[in-house]
Amino acid sequence: MFARRLLLNPSARRFATTAVKPCTKWSAAPFMSAGAITLAGVGVLAFNAEAKCEGDIPLVAGIAGGLVAGGLAGAFLAKQSGDGECNSAEKVSEKFSTFWPRKIMILIGPPVAGKGTHGPKITELLGIPQLSTGDMLRAAVKAKTPVGLKAKAAMNAGQLVTDEIVIGIITDRIQLADCKNGFILDGFPRTMEQAKALDAVLAKTGECVNCIIQLAVPDHVLTDRIEGRWIHKSSGRSYHVRNKKPLSMKMENGQIVAGTMLDDTTGEPLIQRRDDNAAALKSRLADFHGKTTPILAHYGDHGIVSTVDCNRPMDTIFPDILAGLKVGKQ
Repeated sequence: MFARRLLLNPSARRFATTAVKPCTKWSAAPFMSAGAITLAGVGVLAFNAEAKCEGDIPLVAGIAGGLVAGGLAGAFLAKQSGDGECNSAEKVSEKFSTFWPRKIMILIGPPVAGKGTHGPKITELLGIPQLSTGDMLRAAVKAKTPVGLKAKAAMNAGQLVTDEIVIGIITDRIQLADCKNGFILDGFPRTMEQAKALDAVLAKTGECVNCIIQLAVPDHVLTDRIEGRWIHKSSGRSYHVRNKKPLSMKMENGQIVAGTMLDDTTGEPLIQRRDDNAAALKSRLADFHGKTTPILAHYGDHGIVSTVDCNRPMDTIFPDILAGLKVGKQ
């Protein structure tokens, strides 16, 4: 039944006709047809002029010659004009047929499991955005959307932003053009209640979550990771002083020079979150295991959850994530 929902939902059909449309702009067919017709006419006139006689033979010969010459000319022109674009379209088609259906996915894992490292790789591969709850919230507030104004009012009053507000922000965000081929939810849902609310929103358009990648790391490993983490705030890219150093990093007397911690892409300063410490991690992990982990069981019956061991060398991890992206492919 889950597979049937995926194959029959309107967004899946829309995706199939937009992201994987055939290459037609410079197809060889128009060139061949035009060339054949033109040269057939020329052939008829030429043969009649030469033969100076009536009958079907010059006509047939002219048409045949025109078809052959037009076909060759059309093929040559199409080769010169359109191969690059067609090859590009074929690559797009191959990519999305490999990772079909369009990904409405959740990237789930404890703090410093690798969401900020591997999420951008998925974004680059599939061309779908990684949607962080915090980033969406700040963007909605800045844009002064109706839901953003509600969020700002709650924060100004010192209150927590409610699930209703967060769901409203996500509902608005996934309707934007960059989400037409899918999206990655990072940091949401955090509770079963949020997961069920997300399901209800997606069901309104005949959609559902169809891929979950769980990044698994033992708790004792996370403490070392979190104390060495630095983040590029605007993009979410993360670095580590031992495992993933920024190119600019320098040390003096065994200590990191904070001013040299810069993002590899933009050169902008990196930051350390105030709660990136062992004491805060203990509380965050308790919250993660108690409230977020049960979400995996909620979606488990659909066969869309892939668990990836992220406590190993970096270059061995992403191939397993790629395999997880193909889960649910019908």
